[in-house]
Amino acid sequence: MQERLETLIRTAVTGLGYELWGYEYRVYGESALLRIFIDSPAGITVDDCGRVSEQIGAALDVEDLIPVAYMLEVSSPGVDRVLFEPHQYQRYLGQKIKVRTRVRINALRNFVGTLLAADDTKISVQMDAATLDVPYEAIDRGRLVYVPDTTPRKGKSKGKRA
Repeated sequence: MQERLETLIRTAVTGLGYELWGYEYRVYGESALLRIFIDSPAGITVDDCGRVSEQIGAALDVEDLIPVAYMLEVSSPGVDRVLFEPHQYQRYLGQKIKVRTRVRINALRNFVGTLLAADDTKISVQMDAATLDVPYEAIDRGRLVYVPDTTPRKGKSKGKRA
């Protein structure tokens, strides 16, 4: 079912001209949540999310791939985007990330640090004085941590004029 679901999602998203950033499918007893993240060089609008939601909702109704009642959410990845694939991690080297693992690594399951490296099998995260290597299969969720730009802009003065 998972492979058919991914194919349906990828086909619908790319067919509408968007990039499939990733998706999450979680079952909660008698219900499920399907959260899909789409991206585009021009950015994502609410209308874009609506188009994708309509297309995927209709396809899911026809294919009947989800055996329980489900909630469908479509959104942009946002500034604190979830990272799904090795190439996404590689794109954000030097950035601050938050990682939750499925198992403890050096007694930790949740940590925040700077993404130092990412290859096809693992990431390396700098936390204070220690570097932690985390294999992708141990990652439950990795996401960017939004750090606002506090650099003063040219031409902007906070002083009073005479």
